Amino acid sequence: MVNKAAYRRDRHTSAARRPYARQTWAIPALFAINAAFAALCTTPAAADPAPARVVSINLCTDQLAMLLAAPGQLVSVSDLATDIRSSSMVDQAAAYPANHGGAEEVFLLHPDLVLAGTYTTLGSVDMLRRLGVRVVQVPPVNALDQVPEQIIAVGQALGREDAARKLVAEFQAGLAALAVDLPPATAALYFPNGYTTGKGTLADDVLTRTGFANVGATAGLTGGGTLPLERLVLAEPQVVVTSTPYPGASRAEEILSHPALAEIRKKAGISAASDADWVCGTPYILRAVAGMRQAREALK
Repeated sequence: MVNKAAYRRDRHTSAARRPYARQTWAIPALFAINAAFAALCTTPAAADPAPARVVSINLCTDQLAMLLAAPGQLVSVSDLATDIRSSSMVDQAAAYPANHGGAEEVFLLHPDLVLAGTYTTLGSVDMLRRLGVRVVQVPPVNALDQVPEQIIAVGQALGREDAARKLVAEFQAGLAALAVDLPPATAALYFPNGYTTGKGTLADDVLTRTGFANVGATAGLTGGGTLPLERLVLAEPQVVVTSTPYPGASRAEEILSHPALAEIRKKAGISAASDADWVCGTPYILRAVAGMRQAREALK
């Protein structure tokens, strides 16, 4: 143990008046103090405790939270989680109170963590943060290889890293089992108002992984955009992927019943429907991969 009084006294004593032994005693003592201080500074900080009350206000974080959260940890999901056209976990979501993403509504749930997307109700996200609520924003997934990263990110936010790693392992094994080794066929994604997706999208990666060349990508689209019906006709895709119209269809959906599109689908022989499984980077995307692999194998 260092005698602090003696040490302070010796520091202010002239070296010329100090005995040799006293001068050498101070040096190792100083090193010992510095070493102890350095060790204290480098000691890892204690991990933040797992949040006890979690609210999700984004469709994709809804589903990841339902898959990963501990019992009682998740207290609310967004209303989209119960929409069968958007969510792959409608039945599970029915067990949670729904929210509409409003800051006041969410704040009154007393969350210690809110999960949101990077584009989710940004006004609410900003207000919740100003109110002192921790918000973790999860970016959208644009490729199948990014799904594990998103699972891990949500798992870490929830303090459920082990559950996240287990889910990642299951996802990667499932994706590997669905690999296709066939020459590319052509497929087109076609939605209301002639909307399609090209390079750099999750849907495009699903097509590529299952042995398809995406008409939207070969047309030069990056992200989403409009593909004229005439161009779709000229591409003569071997598979057409469309969506199921919503009730009370808008004029934008009329193109899905256009005679030219009906003829394309007839010639293709195979028509698939994109649904909730295509929307988010969750393990349910494997069902979309499995469906398109089945479509590709049917062309053999």
